[in-house]
Amino acid sequence: MPTSFVTKHYLIFCFTFLIFQVYGQERYTFSGSVLEEKSNETLIGVNVIFPDQKAGTITNEYGFFSITMPKGDYTIVISYLGYQDYIETITLDQHLSKTFTLQESSEQLEEVVITNNIEKLNLKNPQMSVNALNASTIKQIPVVLGEPDVIKSITLLPGVTSAGEGASGFNVRGGAADQNLILLDEATLFNSSHLFGFFSVFNPDAIKDLKLYKGGIPARYGGRVSSVLDIYQKEGNNKSFQANGGIGLVSSRLLVEGPLKKEQGSFLLGGRSSYAHLFLPLFNVDNSAYFYDLNTKLSYKLNSNNSIYLSGYFGRDVFNISDSFENTYGNSLVNLRWNHLFSDKLFSNMSLIYSDYYYGLNLNFVGFEWNSGISNINFKYDFKHYISNSIKLQYGLNSMYYTFNPGEIKPSSATSGINEKNLIKKYAFENAVYIDAEHKISEHLTANYGVRLSSFLRLGQNELNIYINNNPVIFNPDFQIYQGAKAIGTASYNRKNTIKSFANIEPRAALAYQLDATSSLKASYNKMSQYLHLLSNTSSPTPLDVWAPSGKYIKPQLLDQYAIGYFKNFSNATYSLEVETYYKTIKNRIDYIDGTNLIANDAIERVILNGKSRAYGLEVLFKKNQGRFKGWFAYTLSKSEQKTAGRTAIESGINNGNWYNTAYDKTHDISVTTSYDLSKKWLLNANFLFQSGQPTTYPNGQYVYNGIRIPNYSDRNSTRLPNYHRLDISATYTPKPDTTTGWTSHWVFGIYNLYNRRNAASIAFGQNRITGTNEATRLAIFGIIPSVSYNFKF
Repeated sequence: MPTSFVTKHYLIFCFTFLIFQVYGQERYTFSGSVLEEKSNETLIGVNVIFPDQKAGTITNEYGFFSITMPKGDYTIVISYLGYQDYIETITLDQHLSKTFTLQESSEQLEEVVITNNIEKLNLKNPQMSVNALNASTIKQIPVVLGEPDVIKSITLLPGVTSAGEGASGFNVRGGAADQNLILLDEATLFNSSHLFGFFSVFNPDAIKDLKLYKGGIPARYGGRVSSVLDIYQKEGNNKSFQANGGIGLVSSRLLVEGPLKKEQGSFLLGGRSSYAHLFLPLFNVDNSAYFYDLNTKLSYKLNSNNSIYLSGYFGRDVFNISDSFENTYGNSLVNLRWNHLFSDKLFSNMSLIYSDYYYGLNLNFVGFEWNSGISNINFKYDFKHYISNSIKLQYGLNSMYYTFNPGEIKPSSATSGINEKNLIKKYAFENAVYIDAEHKISEHLTANYGVRLSSFLRLGQNELNIYINNNPVIFNPDFQIYQGAKAIGTASYNRKNTIKSFANIEPRAALAYQLDATSSLKASYNKMSQYLHLLSNTSSPTPLDVWAPSGKYIKPQLLDQYAIGYFKNFSNATYSLEVETYYKTIKNRIDYIDGTNLIANDAIERVILNGKSRAYGLEVLFKKNQGRFKGWFAYTLSKSEQKTAGRTAIESGINNGNWYNTAYDKTHDISVTTSYDLSKKWLLNANFLFQSGQPTTYPNGQYVYNGIRIPNYSDRNSTRLPNYHRLDISATYTPKPDTTTGWTSHWVFGIYNLYNRRNAASIAFGQNRITGTNEATRLAIFGIIPSVSYNFKF
C-alpha cells in the first residue's frame, strides 16, 4: 500500500478524532446573574471562575454572565472585591441558569483601591488603558470643601489632569476637555461641573460603577477622540427601604431607595444641594452661587428574561449678582432601558435616551436674556453574544439626533430697548453600527478586535453663509494676519436636506500576551472620529462655551492612537504595577485666529483654522491593594502639541506653522494617594499632587503708539504658569464600627492644601495705576481649607 495513502488516511483519522474530542463531547451553558445580598443590586465585573479548568468569565454591565463547559461536575468560585467569595459544586448535565448573591466582607469595606486589573484573571484580558474607581474610594479621597468628587478623583490617575483649581472638565493623555465622552447611565453629559468646576455633577452615593477608558476603547463607544468616562447609577434596593447621605459645610445630600415590589422592582431617589448662599445676607452680601441636582431610577423585573429601567438626572447651577445679573445652567437626562435575554448565550439592551444641556443668562442691568444649549435624542440597541468560551461578540447600533441652539437674545422687559435675535439653530444626525469580538486565541494570547462604522449628516438650516471659493477665513499678506471673509450670500435648506455628510471606518484592536502567572504584555490600536466641537476661548470649559457640529466648513476630528503596556501582580496581587506608553495623532483639530470673539458669533467658521495635534507619553501606576496601608503612586511623562500650518505657501499659519504646546500640556504629573487603617474607628487618608505649570502666552515686550503702551506677545503657549502642587489629608472617624444594622454613621475631617500653597490659576499683565510701571498679578483660587462632614446610613 503506498505510503502517501496511509499518511493521508492517518491524518484524516487524527483530524476526525480531534473534532470529536472538541465538539463531540456534550457541552452545556451555565449562565445567570450575580447580586448584592442586602439590596439585590446586580454587580458588574464579578469573576465567575472554574479554578480546576482555568476557565472563567465576568458579569457584564447588567450583572449577567454565560459560559459553556463540557458535561461534568465542577467547583465554581464567584469573587468580587469587597465581598466574600462564594464557592459551590455544580453538575452540568443540562443547560443551567442560577442567580447568586454575595455578602459584603467586613474586612474589605474600607479598601482604597482601583478595582481594575487586580485579579490574576485580568492579566489575560486584552483591555488596557482602563481605570475603575468604586464609590467608597471616591468618598475617602480628600477634596476641597469636603465634598466627594468624581472628577477630582480621576485626576489622581495616570494620564489624567485638570486645568487647575476651580476649573471644570479634565484632560486625558494630552487631549482637550471636549474630547472626553461622559456617560451617565448611557446618556451623554455635555457639562460635568457645578459652580464653574468646584464640584462635579455626580452624586457619589448614587454611583454603582465607574470606568475611565483612556485607550483600547471598545467599538461600542464612539463620538469622542480622547477618552470615555462611563458611569452607571445604582438600581435601588428591592428588598428593604434604605437611606444614606451626608451633611457638609457647604452642601448636603440624601439618597433613599427601596422596593416597588419586593425582590422584583425598586426605586432610587437622590438629592444634593449647596446652601452656603443662605448665610450671605448675614454679611450684607447680595450675591449668591449655589447648585442642586436630582438622581432617580426605577427598576422592574418583568420575568426571568425581561427587565426595564427608567433613570434620570436633573441638575442646575444658579449664580447671581444682586438683582442685576443671573446665570442658570445645567443638564437634564432621561433613559428608558429594556434588558432582554433571548437565550442563555444572547443578552440585549435597548435604550431610548434624551439629553439636554441648557445655559441661561439674564442681564437685568442692560435688559436682555440669553438662552443657549444642545440636546439630543439617542436610540441604541446593543447585544452581547457568548458564542463560546473562546469567542464573545458585542454588536449593535446607535442613532442620535442633535439640536444646537447657539443663542437666543430676548428683551427682559417691555422697556428694554433690546431687539430680539436668534442665532441660527443647527441640526445633525449621527449614526453608527459596530461589532466587537473578544477572542481567546491560546492559553497565553487573547485579543479584542472590532470595527465601528460611523456617519454624520449635517442637516438643513435656515441660513448658511456662502463665501468666495468656499473660504470663510482669508489671509492678509500685508499685515500677516488672518481675517474673517465677508459672506457673498446665504443659502437656505429644508430640514430634510443634508448640507454635508461624513462617514468613517473606525477599526479597534487590542492584544494581551500572558508571560507567566503574574505578568503580561498588552498592545492596542484605536481609530476614532469626533463630529462635535466645543468652541471656547479658554483652556477649561465654561458654561458659556458653544458646541458646534461638523459641516461644510468644519471637518470632523480623526484619531489614531497606539499603546503598549506591561502589567504585573506581586505577592498574590498585594502589589501591582502598570506601565504604559502611548502615541496619538488627531487630524482636523481646530484652533482660533488671533483676536477671536466667540460670544454670540453666528459665523464661527470665520475665526477657526484646521490643524493637527499629537500627544505621546509614559504612564506608571504602582498600587498596594491589601493590608492596613493601601494606595497608589501614579506618574505621567507626556507631551501634547498642536500644529496649524498655512494653507498656502504665503500663509504663516499659527505660530509660523510650527508645533506649539496645547493649553493642557503637562510634562510631569505625579500623584500619591494613601490610606491607613489606624484602628476600627479611625481611617487616615492623604494625597499629594504635582503638575508642571499650564502653558500660556506672556507678553515679551511692548511699544508705544500715540501715548498708549501696546504689549507684544511671545509665541502661542510658549511659556508656563508656575508648577502646581498641594497636599491634602483627611481622617474618617466611625463611632460604632461594629454596627451593621440600623443607623450607622461616620465623620470625615479634612484639610485641603495643607501647606497653603497659592497655586496660580492665571497671571495677568498690566500697568500699575500709581507707579505707571508694568506688573504681573497672580490669581490663586484656594489656600488652605479645613472641612468637616457627617455621613449616615440607615
